[in-house]
Amino acid sequence: MIDNQPHKTKAYIAGVNVADANFSYHMSELAALCEANNFEVVGQNQQNLESIVAASYFGLGKINEIKHFAQGLKATVLVLNDELSPVQIRNLEKMTKLRVIDRTELILEIFASRAQTRQAKLQVELARLQYELPRLHPSENNLDQQRGGGFTNRGAGESKLEINRRTIGKQISAIKKELRAVSRQEALKASRRNQSGLPKAALIGYTNAGKSTTLNSLLQVFNQDQAPKKQVFAKNMLFATLDTSVRHIDLGKQGGFILSDTVGFISKLPHNLIESFKATLQEAKDADLLINVVDASDPNMLQMIRTTQQVLAEIGAGDIPMITAYNKADLTERSYPQIEGNDILYSAVDPESIKLLAKFITQKIFASYQAYRLLLPLNHGSDLAYLHEHAQILQEDYTADSIKVEARISQRDLDRFKPFIANKAGEKL
Repeated sequence: MIDNQPHKTKAYIAGVNVADANFSYHMSELAALCEANNFEVVGQNQQNLESIVAASYFGLGKINEIKHFAQGLKATVLVLNDELSPVQIRNLEKMTKLRVIDRTELILEIFASRAQTRQAKLQVELARLQYELPRLHPSENNLDQQRGGGFTNRGAGESKLEINRRTIGKQISAIKKELRAVSRQEALKASRRNQSGLPKAALIGYTNAGKSTTLNSLLQVFNQDQAPKKQVFAKNMLFATLDTSVRHIDLGKQGGFILSDTVGFISKLPHNLIESFKATLQEAKDADLLINVVDASDPNMLQMIRTTQQVLAEIGAGDIPMITAYNKADLTERSYPQIEGNDILYSAVDPESIKLLAKFITQKIFASYQAYRLLLPLNHGSDLAYLHEHAQILQEDYTADSIKVEARISQRDLDRFKPFIANKAGEKL
């Protein structure tokens, strides 16, 4: 019988530990990245050094050891835990007879296979070309001719002899120009959302922490009629989705907010990718509140929080108010859901957790709103509808000639409702 099942590429992972307290964590993360790229990790190795060897990353003895083990395990790819120089990659390929992929190229391959929208594809392609540019080399090594073969975007797999710096430079310029045009269209959409007057929150954090699942559960609990067609892709996998999704969470009388689900972070995220995805991460920069989703069941969650903080600082979003949402509490032994300070422990698959999370978000996102008692004439139904969509309703009563409403209102909407404020001289409640 003929076996038509696709076979995973066997990969051997390795890295140099230069007094890195988180080295084991980074290596386990590298294995997860390999799995996300459809590689089968068959073994791993490491070398403890005071500094990385400039010409070959590892020492000569370790290279021979890695070659021996990798060939014995029938690995065809050597995946390394750092971003290597072009010289290091070429030397390692010659010495091991394996295709060598560094951490940056691995992440780029994953991003290339996951990009769906035009913007995401352009961003990945830009980062890939910027990575490839310093690595052009007219090598006689056949392995060198195959570099980039894992990318799905245009230009992948072409010979280094066929791509010169000038050609790639022109491609980069063209992509940047097209990306600016796409980004302007996305900015226009964002400005229209901003005109709605609804407060904005953004789910940020480590990849695979449960951001998309949280968004889907909020839709399921509060927007049941729209949930099936508004659900976003969620899977237990690193970088399951790269595209920012924006949804309106309708909390009824408690108001509502715009919620965006952004691309996930990871340690040692390539700088070129951060630069390329700044337009996508604009949703986080424009948010009134950031919700840092953390996997509470992961022993490395503190490292994940630090990584998220570093990326936020790099994109200029480090000063935005933030709550930390510890997800996957159902995989721990702790009691949930519960709130403590600016933290919430919850499970994205538990409806009660989602209700408490929504309440917590509204408390924080409407914190700058002020409470007023309003008397609306009965024929001002449009103003009442506006309040339901853009304010937080605390109480609502109908009388024979008016509607009594207590609501938390933004400073932006205050002028519109000043004529209806019932308490003396517009005093705050």
